[in-house]
Amino acid sequence: MYHNPMLRGLWITIFAISQSWVLLAQSRPNIVLIVADDHGREAVGCYGNKVVRTPNIDRLAADGTRFANAFCTTASCSPSRSVLLTGLHNHANGMYGLEHREHHFHSFDTIRSLPVLLEQAGYRTARIGKFHVAPESVYHFQQVLKAGGTNDPTAIGRSPVEMADLCRPFMAEASERPFFLYVASDDPHRSNAVAADGSPIFDTPNQPNSFGNRAQGYPGINTDTYRPEDVIVPSFLPDTKATRAELAQYYQSISRLDQGVGRLIDHLKATNQYDNTLIIYLADNGAAFAGAKTTLYEPGMRLPCIVKPPKPAKPGYVQQAMISWVDITPTLLDYAGVAEPNVNRQGRSFKNMLEQDAVTGWDEVYGSHTLHEVTMYYPMRVLRERRFKLIYNIAYQLPFPMALDLKKSLTWQYTEQSGIKQYGKRTVAACLHRPQFELYDLENDPDESRNLADSPTYRAMLERMKQKLRSFQVQTKDSWVSKWDYD
Repeated sequence: MYHNPMLRGLWITIFAISQSWVLLAQSRPNIVLIVADDHGREAVGCYGNKVVRTPNIDRLAADGTRFANAFCTTASCSPSRSVLLTGLHNHANGMYGLEHREHHFHSFDTIRSLPVLLEQAGYRTARIGKFHVAPESVYHFQQVLKAGGTNDPTAIGRSPVEMADLCRPFMAEASERPFFLYVASDDPHRSNAVAADGSPIFDTPNQPNSFGNRAQGYPGINTDTYRPEDVIVPSFLPDTKATRAELAQYYQSISRLDQGVGRLIDHLKATNQYDNTLIIYLADNGAAFAGAKTTLYEPGMRLPCIVKPPKPAKPGYVQQAMISWVDITPTLLDYAGVAEPNVNRQGRSFKNMLEQDAVTGWDEVYGSHTLHEVTMYYPMRVLRERRFKLIYNIAYQLPFPMALDLKKSLTWQYTEQSGIKQYGKRTVAACLHRPQFELYDLENDPDESRNLADSPTYRAMLERMKQKLRSFQVQTKDSWVSKWDYD
């Protein structure tokens, strides 16, 4: 067979190339990106909550790195997911608001997203659960294992153990190529499918309460329930009976999600993939309560982020560097060995500093929120430093628009109907009517309740941060930068 020297040389070359591809595939990790829906850091065990039960998320943090200062850039579902999958702020990728048919926001056709780039680099790609970005051509995955649906009580996104089981064949597939798996739950997003009178009580076995918790449960789930009197009411919410009832529901859906995370990890270990898999757990935005979701206050944008690298050097490490969701795509591309010359991602990779002490140069993040629902025009731009935070409410003349799921919540309904004036550490009036600039000293005012923007003492600080924020808008080609001159 190999008597012909040229033929023999050709076979050697082909064999060498094939072996190099095998070695390359083996050197590149699998990637699993888990995106929870509306999960704030106030309800995760490893972030300090001693009541909510999240043993599997906590174990993932014990195996990897937990970020103490991780932020979404926009506290709305579709825009935030577009940032995660592009490394571009929503004002730069075009996904200004929700993707639903009635809102119809889409990213620009020219965007090159994470799943497309990983496929081009030889990865197998698949997604399961909530998608909520468009167009499909921009955010294309090779396989759709099953779609989610927040308001459908039978949707796979509400059944995280089933989701994990459906992922196993993809993860176990015999292939020389690594895989990218995008797992997006519908939990703990509100289902908006409460009883006709707004009651959280189950009407029928299939009728979920406002956080999708069904009386009959979900396959493979050991239902974890909580007593309202036991929950921890975060400082941004009023401590009322209605709030506690909803927090108990919220905790239950988080514990259900946690079991799905555990099953997914079990499958990775059973298929001998865990040690060579980069896993990231995070949420698109904060909890579905007024004062968090759709705002760029801390409960809306400061979120859980856990990164389990392949073969971690410092299991259980807590990283203090400040990152945001524009950094996720550059980091995953870096782990995958995908170089992008002449591509202007607005984030940067944190791969090399993940487990480093005393990291420098990671001391600020920017936020850019434009809309949620199509009727909720309220653009905000944010500069968040270690101590100080500036919020620029571009359309400050308008009342702050309330998302439907927040307005219909028992917590807000009780607030309106009872006539109370205080909502957590803010007044109800302050929740709905905001000044052009909000400046907060987070060291002395972590609840962002004392606006320093009009204080002569902080005038220089305000001007410095305004200039930085404007420069950010110029650098990222933000169309709303014109509002500085033409308000």
